[in-house]
Amino acid sequence: MTRKAKAVICRQLDQPVVVETIEVESPRRNEVMVKMGACGVCHSDLSATNGTLPLPPPLVLGHEAAGVVEEVGEGVTAVAVGDPVVICWIPICGQCRYCGEGRPALCDRSARASITLPDGTHRYRDGNGDPVNHFAGVGVMSEYATVHESNVIKIDPDVPLEKAAVVGCAVMTGVGAAINTAAVTPGSSAVVFGCGGIGLNAIQGAALAGADPIVAVDTEDKKLEMAQRFGATHRVNPKTDGDPVARIHELTGGGADYGFECVGLSATIQQTFDAVGKGGTAVLVGVPRPGDPIQMAVFPFVFTEKTLKGSLYGSAQPHFDFPRLISLYKANRLKLDELVTATYSIDDAPRAFEDMVSGANARGVIVF
Repeated sequence: MTRKAKAVICRQLDQPVVVETIEVESPRRNEVMVKMGACGVCHSDLSATNGTLPLPPPLVLGHEAAGVVEEVGEGVTAVAVGDPVVICWIPICGQCRYCGEGRPALCDRSARASITLPDGTHRYRDGNGDPVNHFAGVGVMSEYATVHESNVIKIDPDVPLEKAAVVGCAVMTGVGAAINTAAVTPGSSAVVFGCGGIGLNAIQGAALAGADPIVAVDTEDKKLEMAQRFGATHRVNPKTDGDPVARIHELTGGGADYGFECVGLSATIQQTFDAVGKGGTAVLVGVPRPGDPIQMAVFPFVFTEKTLKGSLYGSAQPHFDFPRLISLYKANRLKLDELVTATYSIDDAPRAFEDMVSGANARGVIVF
């Protein structure tokens, strides 16, 4: 059995996304079909359309979503029809070395499921009957989506789906970078370069952990204003305030304890590293192009004991972290309402991408 669904597709690199009607196959063993309620428009989706993420078109976009289970395949026990779920774009196997070490964001299965389900097959076909790839192994910017059961995490039914959706990537990635990857400590100082959806959540993650001061760096004043609403105590615009590194050292008394690079550019990686002080930790959260190099002097690593480390998906343990984040939202300690600054119909998806590029939103969300 198949269902017809509108989906947002990258057909050609460096071209606007298109909305097409596709066929979605019913779930096989250990798979579920989800009727999507909402899907965030993430910069990673844009990166797939311009080749930054080397995923071949045609590609159903979307990886940050929430919906309701419509159908379950044989062997599914984690969820049932009617359950509200958030999509986790890491298909956690629970058996590899990294899952065993409590680091499921690095699960080996994920590396094998970048454009298909974990078994290497597709559940999407276009109007010609040709297979269409699944972005990040899920491809959930679609009215219906069939995914592996490890890609769905049940949530409380009283959370609006358009708010729950952003937990699946922007919130998990940013908050997790601060709380999980960096393990920010109370009273420490932090700086965040880039105040888009991920950066705003790195800021609120640092705030949740008790950091103070928290310095936001961006070239757009509108984003810096949003950063202050998410917990930043100071703002730096390199266009008007000069050298951000010097300003951060001034504000933090010699360099931040933690730095978060949420842009994905060599220049801002260097600035983030330079902005942290002795013994500080710089965390790379933004997604660069594959093969982009950085050239850094070795001396500071040895003589200042600085650390440079990466953060994938906020070092998530999704089955633990997603419910925890939802609980923080329900307790009015995590800003989701403020994060979703615009909603769109699926037919307006091209405009949602345009607004993301222009920086109009903290996070735009497609509501089905």
